[in-house]
Formats: sequence, structure tokens, C-alpha cells
Amino acid sequence: MTQSTIVLATDFGIEDTFVGVMKGVISYYAPRSRVIDLTHHIRPQDIVHGSYSLRIAFPYFPKQTIFVCVVDPGVGSERSAIALKASDKLLVLPNNGLCSLILNDYDLQEAVYLSNAKYHLSEVSSTFHGRDIFSPVAAHLASGVPLEKLGSNIEPKDIIRLNQVSNTLREDGAIQSRIIHVDHFGNCITAIQKDSITLEAINWKVRVKNTEISSISKTYSDVSQGELLAYFGSDGFLEIALRNGNASQALGASIGETIQLIPVI
Repeated sequence: MTQSTIVLATDFGIEDTFVGVMKGVISYYAPRSRVIDLTHHIRPQDIVHGSYSLRIAFPYFPKQTIFVCVVDPGVGSERSAIALKASDKLLVLPNNGLCSLILNDYDLQEAVYLSNAKYHLSEVSSTFHGRDIFSPVAAHLASGVPLEKLGSNIEPKDIIRLNQVSNTLREDGAIQSRIIHVDHFGNCITAIQKDSITLEAINWKVRVKNTEISSISKTYSDVSQGELLAYFGSDGFLEIALRNGNASQALGASIGETIQLIPVI
């Protein structure tokens, strides 16, 4: 019988053995599961990047998929390890905000602490919970162990959320947000999603640092080469780009930079 798909996302890179060892643990406990590498190039210790990576991938996998995300600067500390269900998919990860963007958009169905050591490796290190806790837990889930067997329930209020991925609606109708990711091309991706604003009835401009972009475009070819534009990318998040160039460098804007989406009266 085929077991559930397990999706791995980490900041481990691929030069070392960490990812391969995690897959070895999974194959030991769930040999018929399919393992997909989403990415192992999340910026080191960057929980916001991890949250974004999970969110943009989440809708494209079937129900019962198990996401294992290990971006864990607090490994070995008092931070808890959790598993949760949303949209009939499972996430196994540290309780440090990695699930923030998913829980902004999908209802939480169930959540537990990974407190039942029966489903961990027999020896748990203080520095590699990806191997010792998250991988065996994911494998047991793929093999049919129900979520409630993994540990005690966690209250929704105790699941950590990241302030960096939230937006603020100002009294003048403007939305204040942040750049949460800069991609390979230098496009600056914000936490504002297309579904959260009205495009048909209201015109918008974007302000970042001392630069204003007068409207929202549909695609790069709406502007001339070397011109800045704002648009909603394929994942539904507002992005700032420089046609055939690097917007982050041109603006001197990096992750965490404040941006404003302003209605044009």
C-alpha cells in the first residue's frame, strides 16, 4: 500500500549529510512513502522565508500530504515541537512561527505537541531534531498513526505567529506591509495578498523607501526595460520588480523593509 507523500523544506543546504539522513530515517519507518524536496535553501535561520516557502507550496499538494519544515534556530531550547492539520494536510515543525502564513489563510483543524517519545528516535540530540523527532514523526504519520497519538493537544493561541508577515490597515485606507522575501531575480515580495484588496474599484500606488510606483501592473511587459513595477505574482503576493533588472538592488531595499500600498483618490 502506498503511503502518504512527505514534503521536506529546510535551511540545511545540500552540501552536508543532514537531508540524506532525514530521508534515511523516513525510509526506515515508511519505506513506501514518496519524499519530495521542496527546498533546502531557505536562508539559514530565516523563519519568515520558511513560512513563505511553505505557504506558496501548500495549495499545490493533495490532501494527506505531510510537510516537514526544519528552520530551527531554537533547536535544543525550550521551544516546542508540534504537528498540525489544516486543509486536510499535515505540518510537522518547530513551534516558532513557520506555519504563520498558512494559518493566515487556512483554518486550523487540529494541533498537538510532539510529546510522545514513542514516535521519536530512541536517542534525541540537542541539535538535530530534524533527524530525531520531525522525520520519524512524519514517517509514522505517513504509515497511518493518527495525529492525536503524537502528544497532547495545543491550544491555537499557543501556536506562535510571526508579526513580520502581518499587514496593518491605516486610517487613511493605506496598507502597511513588509518585504518578506527577495527572490533569485531581485524581486521584492511583500506580505500583501491579492485576495485581501479590491483591484477593480480602487487604483493603488506603492511606496517603498523614497520611491513611488504609480499603479499596479499585470506583468513585466507593461513597463519599459529598466522601469520599476508593482504586480501580483503567480503566488498571489504583491511584488516589486525592475524589468530585466534587480529591484532590491535598485531600491536599496531588503527583507524587512516597510512598504505601503496606498489608494489613489
